[in-house]
Amino acid sequence: MAGGLMPGGGGGFSGSKLKRSSAPMSEINVTPLVDVMLVLLIIFMVAAPLLTVGIDVELPETEAQAMTEEVEPLTISITADGKIFVQETEVAYDDLISHLSAIAQTGYDQTIYVRADKRVLYDDVAKVLGRIQAAGFRDFGLVNDNG
Repeated sequence: MAGGLMPGGGGGFSGSKLKRSSAPMSEINVTPLVDVMLVLLIIFMVAAPLLTVGIDVELPETEAQAMTEEVEPLTISITADGKIFVQETEVAYDDLISHLSAIAQTGYDQTIYVRADKRVLYDDVAKVLGRIQAAGFRDFGLVNDNG
């Protein structure tokens, strides 16, 4: 009835066991690996913009090259309405020196990045830079949009 359908010829079953090839399977199924990698890629593409400081500032555009930093930088943001944020904490202009001095006492000696909305007056940005310098920091830079 089923003669000749199984490899090795004739009768199908040999006793109660199926005949199997003794050669190991040499192909790896990479489809699940590709699926996982694509999902991770999409997650990182969506999450990467969210990892930046969350203060909404419209940065001026320049032709400067993007900087790379291994340590998470300390960021001071100045919004269009003049509010000052250290990371995501709002700090009054008068309290900026004491706040930054407290950060300096913890041993932070990396570059401070100042993100100022393009509608903020140069005078206001210069005053904040003066406060940063008065708090003991000498290494700071202005962040812009190199679009």
